[in-house]
Amino acid sequence: MGYEELKIEGRNAVLEAFRSGKTIDKLFVLDGCQDGPVRTIVREAKKHDTIVHFVEKERLDQLSETKKHQGVIAVAAAYEYAEVEDMLKLAEEKGEPPFLFILDNIEDPHNLGAIIRTANLAGAHGVIIPKRRAVGLTATVAKTSAGAINYTPVAKVTNLTATMKELKDKGMWFVCADMDGTCMYDLDLKGPIGLVIGSEGEGVGRLVRENCDFVASIPMKGDIDSLNASVAAGVLAYEIVRQRMR
Repeated sequence: MGYEELKIEGRNAVLEAFRSGKTIDKLFVLDGCQDGPVRTIVREAKKHDTIVHFVEKERLDQLSETKKHQGVIAVAAAYEYAEVEDMLKLAEEKGEPPFLFILDNIEDPHNLGAIIRTANLAGAHGVIIPKRRAVGLTATVAKTSAGAINYTPVAKVTNLTATMKELKDKGMWFVCADMDGTCMYDLDLKGPIGLVIGSEGEGVGRLVRENCDFVASIPMKGDIDSLNASVAAGVLAYEIVRQRMR
């Protein structure tokens, strides 16, 4: 299991992190800042034995990913990556056929965060991302996921196609999203399924696509021809949810 560092920025977010019992390794505070909320945060940090660094504004700006730090940035062990096995166990415990998201070429942290949020709401048992050519669990991802990152397991694998093959041996099948696929309403999307999503620009890589059982397209009625990756993930995920509920 690997850790990535998670930066938590802004007063409410940092206070919330301390209060929820998250392990905060370090806290950076704007030197000389004396207002109430910041003093409360520093007090919490001392209570939890967190190392506190008082730094200049330039240093905070440098560290900040969101550019809205309000004078405080906490650094936590982002969170442990799960194993794919854990996701299958989770499905089994819930008595549901496994439902996983597999992401290829998703490099935009806002997209990744939004997809994790969608996966959580659609009842998926986990999200699988590759080690290369993919964004990890950064502060922006965490923020965009609206807390879903704390509940939905994310696994990082070396080779997506190898992982897909292993899952196929366990009875899973895969559907990927692409413009030239079969209309999603005409596909049977029930059972143990992996939803494969690529980036808008590059789509799903060739090898990954070759390992998909079906290619699903979303009916487009407008004048432009592509959907943002996280929106496409949401639309397809909810067609899967609809079919599962029947």
